[in-house]
Amino acid sequence: EVQLVESGGGLVQPGGSLRLSCAASGLTFSTSVMSWVRQAPGKGLEWVSGIDSDSLTYYADSVKGRFTISRDNAKNTVYLQMNSLKPEDTAVYYCAVDCIVVPGTSCDYWGQGTQVTVSS
Repeated sequence: EVQLVESGGGLVQPGGSLRLSCAASGLTFSTSVMSWVRQAPGKGLEWVSGIDSDSLTYYADSVKGRFTISRDNAKNTVYLQMNSLKPEDTAVYYCAVDCIVVPGTSCDYWGQGTQVTVSS
C-alpha cells in the first residue's frame, strides 16, 4: 500500500520560510516522479513543483525562484523548501506521485496534505 505523509506546515508571516517533508512508503521511491500540489481556499488544484528520477526539477511560474524541491532517496523523502512566502501561497499542500499536469493535474497517489497559512 502506497502511503505519503506530509509534515512541516504551519502559520508563517509574509516573507518567512517553511520546509515541507513527504515521507513515502510502499513504492519504489528512487524511480518515482514526485510532485507538490496545492489547493487554496475556494480554488482548484494547482501543481507547484516536481522532481523526476534524475533529480531534474520543475516549478510553476508562481513559485519559481522562491521554492526549491529536492529528494533524499536513502530516506524515501521529498522536500519543498519555501522561502519569501506570500499570502497567496496559503493552501493545503499535497505530496503526490506520477502526476500529469497539462492540461490538468492528475496523479496516481496522494498524501493527506498539510496546511500552510501565510498571514500577518
